[in-house]
Amino acid sequence: MRDDSRLTAALADDLPGNFEPVVLTFQDRLFAFALRLTGSAADAEEITQDAFVRAYRALEGYGPDRRQSLTLRPWLYRIALNVSRNRVRRRQPVAVPLDGDRPEPAADAGTRPSAVLERAERSRALARLVEGLPERYRAPLILRHVEGLGYGEIAAILGQPVGTAKANVHRGLALLRRGLEAEDDKEGAR
Repeated sequence: MRDDSRLTAALADDLPGNFEPVVLTFQDRLFAFALRLTGSAADAEEITQDAFVRAYRALEGYGPDRRQSLTLRPWLYRIALNVSRNRVRRRQPVAVPLDGDRPEPAADAGTRPSAVLERAERSRALARLVEGLPERYRAPLILRHVEGLGYGEIAAILGQPVGTAKANVHRGLALLRRGLEAEDDKEGAR
């Protein structure tokens, strides 16, 4: 939060000269968020770039006082979410593991191959289930449990009351649990 206030103070002083630190601070987070929403690295890259362009244009229209009082992180996530929603309306999302493109950690010598395979299958099943969630549950769930944002920030990003954000995260988790239980039941029946 201190970084946000330092960045907004800098933006209030000199927008063109201080926008690059904003991009450097948030580009990876916004890219990861967009990737999890769309499932496409190319789309996520475009969404991230478009979000920063839109943010800059909006900031140009803001006075120094408004830039200074801006809650930067939720505001940028909100822009990225809106850009992503516009793209998703035109395309079908693709499954992406929740851990992004990172490879599985190297197995210890004592780790059984079957356990490694089981974890990988579980991760893929979870990614499919997250992708299959309705957007009203998927976005808040990703913001909370992948991006680590607080409910207040999630509510600000999604433009809804905090209670609604909490309820949607809870309902999304419940849907995921049921889906994982169904996957386990299928595996047990085999």
